Amino acid sequence: MSDTPPQNPDFPPQNPDFDTMTRDIAEVPAVEVIVTVAVNLMSAAAVKLGLTEEGDEHKDLDEARKLVTALAGLLDASTTEISSFHAAPLRDGLKSLQLAFREASLVPDEPGQGPGEKYTGPVYG
Repeated sequence: MSDTPPQNPDFPPQNPDFDTMTRDIAEVPAVEVIVTVAVNLMSAAAVKLGLTEEGDEHKDLDEARKLVTALAGLLDASTTEISSFHAAPLRDGLKSLQLAFREASLVPDEPGQGPGEKYTGPVYG
């Protein structure tokens, strides 16, 4: 008798099909991957800044700083690789997060010292 439980046709197997996943990702343009990662970083940073409905429940400025800095680095490195059509709204979102970070901080960073500002330069409201 096998230790493997029988497969239920109503539920897919728990193991991912890596060949299918590889084929799927191979069909996605690089710009789409970059934008998706940037949006995920923005969303995570917003949560860590307490900008969601739950507010302060998930607020963690140390984590937010890391996420905003990673987003700024990604955008800085990829700006020439993605069109301004994609880059402009991402830069606007980054600036909004940087300003929200400054507002949420008890002791705001000096201009140019905030999260990601080594990539973007000083951010002013």
